[in-house]
Amino acid sequence: MILTNKKSVSAIVLAASVVASSFSGLTVKAEETEVTTNWSREQASKIELNEDNTLPYTDISELEKLAADYHIWDTWPLTDRDGNIASVKGWKVMFALSAPNDVLPGKVHDIATIRYFYSKNGKDWTLGGTLFPEGASLGSREWAGSAMMDDGKIHAFYTATGHRGEAHLTFEQRLAMATGDIIADSNGVHFENWGDHKIILEPDGKYYQTKEQARQGEGGGYAFRDPMWFKDLKTEKEYILFEGNSGGAVGDRTFKKEYAGSSEYTSENPVPAGAVHANANIGIAEVVDGEPSNLKMLPPLLEANYVNEELERPHIVVKDKKYYLFTDSHINKYAEGLQGPEGLYGFVSDTLIGGYEPLNESGLVLANPPENPYQAYSWLVLPNLNVVGFAHFGDLGDMSIGDVGNQSAEFQFEHFGGTLAPTVKLSIKGDTTKVGKEYSPGWIKQ
Repeated sequence: MILTNKKSVSAIVLAASVVASSFSGLTVKAEETEVTTNWSREQASKIELNEDNTLPYTDISELEKLAADYHIWDTWPLTDRDGNIASVKGWKVMFALSAPNDVLPGKVHDIATIRYFYSKNGKDWTLGGTLFPEGASLGSREWAGSAMMDDGKIHAFYTATGHRGEAHLTFEQRLAMATGDIIADSNGVHFENWGDHKIILEPDGKYYQTKEQARQGEGGGYAFRDPMWFKDLKTEKEYILFEGNSGGAVGDRTFKKEYAGSSEYTSENPVPAGAVHANANIGIAEVVDGEPSNLKMLPPLLEANYVNEELERPHIVVKDKKYYLFTDSHINKYAEGLQGPEGLYGFVSDTLIGGYEPLNESGLVLANPPENPYQAYSWLVLPNLNVVGFAHFGDLGDMSIGDVGNQSAEFQFEHFGGTLAPTVKLSIKGDTTKVGKEYSPGWIKQ
């Protein structure tokens, strides 16, 4: 149950429309109202694994490395401006975060670089190299993003984490982009003639927490990352989705009943004080005048206050005129008193903004099997409903992922995937989903 009174909101907006039109001829449409949905504790409490949402076991040791010399994780394809998987003279292009394969798994995010691959069949990939020239990007490392092709050019969006040339790693995160030329021939694909890199969005402190606000109080997370291109073909408007945290410091946070759910649920399930530290949200910004670097920040599409502190790599797939909003989260990111698996989570609405209900009642779409709870992560649902992810840690027994860094280097490398996981087919019917057939790792074609 979403505790947003859409009828009341629409009535207010329609009344405002009448008043506005009386004086200026301006019409305000109710469907354009900015309404943030809350993923409640009651909804998240319904999370459970079953045959429809649990992935088959993957033996990570049997997976072939996508790139022999590199660890590979968060992955995304090149799309066209409408969001379809792009074809560049018959080539498909895929991007991934990467680090040399002699780096310990726990350190890869400290030196992450975007590399790209190309393929004719969307199944067998050739490493092209780094996306950007060395030293060109704005952070001390490059975190996940998206890439859109338009009129022979690539608009590459990424997370600039830290600052170029810093002596000690910092974790400030900003949305960044650069535009270059796509060059393709019978031998493959490469990129050249990059323009200046730009910071296109930073947290405002109101809707999206700043790094300074995140530091005020023990616990909780900080995120402003993972820019994902999205075009709403219903309206022709274009957007960037991203991961954030609700604005303000933890000491300024006010509890709202919609964070918990119904009064019946809350009376039997009091909200622990420590849940205040969870404030993940999914942000959205509108592209102004068709210029991808010119963005108007909007209120979040979804918040998980008192529920979860990290909703990563948000993205939308439109099917049957419905908007399916997907995001990833970890076992250890749930608020006190709640639990959920490493999984892909999803929500559905008839409109882009407002009205999102959790898929499968709880929000859980797919998860790792209990016997291998960390085998994959960072899932991305493609327009054809193929889901790509990367192989994380396998066969840890009773060990939590937090314990891995205390093990020997040999143990860490032996149990780390650092390559693509098997692609899985997702079926969607209304507000329910089901995990289907598995394909080979990196399979993005139909």
